[in-house]
Amino acid sequence: MPIDIDTFESTSGDQLEQNEPTNADRVMQFLATHPDQAFTQSEIRDATGVKAGSISVVLSRLEDRGLVRHKGTYWALGKDDDVAAYAGMAESTRAANERFGEEDMEEWLDHAVDEGDV
Repeated sequence: MPIDIDTFESTSGDQLEQNEPTNADRVMQFLATHPDQAFTQSEIRDATGVKAGSISVVLSRLEDRGLVRHKGTYWALGKDDDVAAYAGMAESTRAANERFGEEDMEEWLDHAVDEGDV
């Protein structure tokens, strides 16, 4: 996915690597570009570059969320409402990250409330 030159210039290499799409994002992007087709697990793996050891787990988790459908050996994009909700959430996260920057998990953990302190 391309980024604008200002982001390229002002962002460290480590941060840019963290902005890479997840395996689930890759699968969803691929299936969303082919909403009228179903694919085998190996076809999805080859098209997305998701590792062979990960593709079945990714597809199963997406199916659990209603984002993909599975019948026999074929997988397809899920129902419209579930996919639209996922796309909206992904776009909101992307926009927030562009505006405010990526979340720093270490910073969050430094300020997290310990259950024993409550």
